[in-house]
Amino acid sequence: MPLQEEIDKTRQEIRTDGYSMSIGEWISLYENKEIDIHPEFQRFFRWSDHQKSTFIESILLGIPIPPVFVSQRNDGIWDVIDGLQRLSTIYEFVGLLKPDNEEQQEDNEEQQEQDKSFVALQETTYLPSLKGKKWDDPDDKDNSLTQTQRLLIKRAKIAVNIVEKESDEMIKYELFQRLNTGGSIATPQEVRNCILLMLNKDLYNLMRSLADRESFKSCIALSDRLYEEQYDMELVLRFILLFDQDDESIKTLGGDVSEFLTARMREMALNKNLDYSHIENAFDVTFNILNQAMGDNSFKRYKSEGDRFLGGFLLSAYEVVALGIGYNYQNLVPTDKISNCIKSIWSNQIYQKWSGAGVNAARRLPHLIKLGREVFSSL
Repeated sequence: MPLQEEIDKTRQEIRTDGYSMSIGEWISLYENKEIDIHPEFQRFFRWSDHQKSTFIESILLGIPIPPVFVSQRNDGIWDVIDGLQRLSTIYEFVGLLKPDNEEQQEDNEEQQEQDKSFVALQETTYLPSLKGKKWDDPDDKDNSLTQTQRLLIKRAKIAVNIVEKESDEMIKYELFQRLNTGGSIATPQEVRNCILLMLNKDLYNLMRSLADRESFKSCIALSDRLYEEQYDMELVLRFILLFDQDDESIKTLGGDVSEFLTARMREMALNKNLDYSHIENAFDVTFNILNQAMGDNSFKRYKSEGDRFLGGFLLSAYEVVALGIGYNYQNLVPTDKISNCIKSIWSNQIYQKWSGAGVNAARRLPHLIKLGREVFSSL
């Protein structure tokens, strides 16, 4: 298809609208439950108290605020695609922000009103007197904003760009990924987690449950930084996407592995016939066996001199060992042979050739996955 035809076709699949709205209108949308800011995303977005205070300072000073991107659902509700921190900071500051389990709290709105807490701002560069200021605390009027200051905030404008419901279903997820790669989200996996929460919360919850398994955490032995960056969730995703892929799919992996993971995750999330029990069983068998046989040595470098494992977690070892055991979990070599199988990998010529520094990940995976399937097969 010629380029212009591709442009014209895709532009027809994206329906958008946009206009400016006052912060008072944004507040009303939230109060009337006409906007979904996905509070469960808060765990992936990390604005500090200083960033929140600086944002309120910007509003008071009339500094233009970037637009918020939303997607309109069939029921008319707006899903926030980009702008979570801006909106949640406002809702938190005015005392409206609800936690993820808001459904459990809606039965007692009077109690919620009594329990309402007000966030105190920090000193900022241009408005040092913001320190300790709250929206409107009846028990602390001296440190509350004046009515004039509150109206200044409520009348400030934030533009909205709307992806309308007539647009192609995947557009909002593509837009979310493009807008949120970098910035407040630190890693591609955090973006994937948010996309997955929008596409298939059940699959996300399964992945989170698998990542929290003690056997899995014991085997991977990651640093605190990698946990913060959701690398454990990326390892779970790699497992569930690759452990039972057919050989032809693995051979044609190609391209960028990060993009592959995102694309395949989307496909899996939209699969109505996904076998959750198959995934969970393969995962549990794999890491229960590994934890029993190897513990935190499961994915470390093995040195035959001294018969010992050294260093930290290695992704190339994970690709051979975890995916190899997962593929064979119903027809696996005896547990007491797992340790020797793992040790043998480090002298294997295929592993030595394809696991070294500088080897392209997309080229490496087909060879290492095939090796793992052969090593841990009982046939």
